[in-house]
This record gives sequence, C-alpha cells and structure tokens, in this order.
Amino acid sequence: MQRVIWVTGSTGNLGAAVCRRFLREGDRVIGTILPSEALAQVPAAEGLEYRPLDLLDEQAVQKDVEAIAVTTGRIDVAVLTAGGFAMGDIGETGLEDIHQQLRLNFDTAYNAARPVFRHMMSNGRGRIFMVGSRPGMDMRDGKGMTAYSLSKSLVFRLAELMNREAHDSDVVTCVLVPGTIDTPQNRASMPGADFSAWVSPDAIAETIHYHSLPEAAHLREPVLKVYGRS
Repeated sequence: MQRVIWVTGSTGNLGAAVCRRFLREGDRVIGTILPSEALAQVPAAEGLEYRPLDLLDEQAVQKDVEAIAVTTGRIDVAVLTAGGFAMGDIGETGLEDIHQQLRLNFDTAYNAARPVFRHMMSNGRGRIFMVGSRPGMDMRDGKGMTAYSLSKSLVFRLAELMNREAHDSDVVTCVLVPGTIDTPQNRASMPGADFSAWVSPDAIAETIHYHSLPEAAHLREPVLKVYGRS
C-alpha cells in the first residue's frame, strides 16, 4: 500500500535524503519548502510534491496539514527535519539568541508536530520523527552551543509528552540523534576532520525508513542514536 509521507525541510541535506528513501518505495512524499524557494528551482521527482510553507506560522501549518489530510485521506509518516544551528557560550548568548534558536528548532517542530499528531490520533496510527541532538540530550555536550542546546532539549520533552498522550494508540514519536552529519557544509567548516567517521544523510534516512515500518512497531518511545563513529 502506498503511504503518505510528510517531510519538513525537504530540500535540506537530511530532508532530501529522507524524500529519496521513501520515494524508492513508491510512497507519496509531500515536502515543505520555504515560501522564498521557487518551485522551479527545487529538484523534481516522480511522486514528490513540494508545498511552500512558513513553519513559524502556526495557523498556516495547521491549515496545510488539514488540506493534505483531506486530499490524501491520511498522513502515515511525518519527518520533521527543519531547524538551525548557532554557536555561542553563555557569556556570548543573549536572550534574543536563545529565542532565535527556539524559533528555528522548537517552534518549527511544535507547529508541525501538533496538527499532524492530532490527525494521526484521530486515525489511530502514524509515526512522527523529530530531530534532536547530542547537546540537546545531554547538556554536558552543549558547551559553546548554549542556545542551540537549550532549544533542542525541548524536542525530547515534546516527544515524551506526545508518546504519553498516545500511549493507548498506534501513534509513536521518535527522536533522531545524529552524530556529525556528512554534508558539504560540514566538510567546508571542518576540512581536517575524518569524514569517514561521520554519518551520512542517507544512513539517517535509512534508519528513519526502517523505524516507520510495521517491523519496528514494538518500539514505543524510541530515541535513535545515529552516530556513525563520530
């Protein structure tokens, strides 16, 4: 059966890998792009639909999820990859820096997760994947990344709340915790690193795909650490 997959941040390194992985299975993939991105400039693929969406606009996200649900009948899997990163220790980090990272990493996740969670709860099933981080999971790993670490920590708390609310259903929220992701941007910023130790976006996408299948249905509150050797 063809599934309906919703991916936020679908033109980023990880989001694009997730789209490719599900498309190989013949699934219908709907990806969000920034309103500023031109549809003519994003990579087209059979079975992939792009929808411009401001993930910071709560009402717009809710309306778009509802529209997708009406058109397709359901959303089976949601993969929320949108987010951002910033360096800065406590001495360098003002409250506005924290608010900015909260907007990028928590507000976008919450605005996307809430309506799709409600939709899946009404259907009684579904899988949601959000992207955490090592610093968000353990503040001791967040030295020099104050705002980023704090914003990502809320992703874990949100997943715990969602899984508790969905305890008696077949709706499960997973948190991906990547190691250093092998992207062109990371290679450029760390040219002396051992790239072979990093984890590829395709490997993370494969992990997401597997944990969306019935074979992984017994996992109820998974935190998936995809580190490679990083």
